[in-house]
Amino acid sequence: MRRTNTSTPSPALTFRLAAGSSDAARLQPLVQSAYRGDSSRRGWTSEADLLDGERITTAGILEKMTAPGSAVLMAFLPPADTDTNEDGDLLACCEIVRLPPPARRAYFGMFAVDPERQAGGYGRQVLTAAETFARREWGAEVMEMSVIWTRKELISWYERRGYRVTGERREFPYEDLEPGVGKVGDLHFEVLEKGLVGGKGEVGV
Repeated sequence: MRRTNTSTPSPALTFRLAAGSSDAARLQPLVQSAYRGDSSRRGWTSEADLLDGERITTAGILEKMTAPGSAVLMAFLPPADTDTNEDGDLLACCEIVRLPPPARRAYFGMFAVDPERQAGGYGRQVLTAAETFARREWGAEVMEMSVIWTRKELISWYERRGYRVTGERREFPYEDLEPGVGKVGDLHFEVLEKGLVGGKGEVGV
C-alpha cells in the first residue's frame, strides 16, 4: 500500500559506500523487506505477488560491493545525537555499476527503501546520489536500469524523475530461481534510461 506524503520536508539523508561483511549483513534484511514477503506489502516496491523466497543473500550483496566497477550506496537518517560517530538509522540502499566501455553508461539497481518510510521523498534523494556518483566517479553520461514490466507504478515514478522506457526488453532469469520462487510465468524487464550530462540537484556521497 502506498502512503500519502505529508507537507513536512523529509530530512536530508547521509550517504556512504558499503564496505565489508558487516555492512552486507545490515543491507540484506533491508533489501528483503522492500521486495519480498508480507513486510514488503507496506511499501509500493513489493514483488511479493510475483516472486517468493529470498531476494538476495548477504554473500550476494558482498559480491556486488567488491566486484570491479561496482558500488553499493547506503543511505541513513541523521542520528539524533549529531556528535556521535554512528551512521544513523539505515533507510535505503542501491547498487551502481559501471558498464563496459566504450559506452559511458552506468547501471542502477538493488534500489531498496524501508517500506515503513516509502513515499516520503527519500527515494528521490537516493536516486540523485547514485546519479551524482556515476557522473563524478566514472564520467557516466547515461544511467540505465531494468524494471519488471508489471511494476507500472514504479516505472511511472522513474519517468517522473526523467527516465524513459527505451523499448528494449530483457529476459527474466527464471533459470536462476529456486524451485517454487516464481509465481508468474510471463515476466520480463523493461529497460529505462536517463541522460546525466548537465544534471542538477547533486547530492554528495
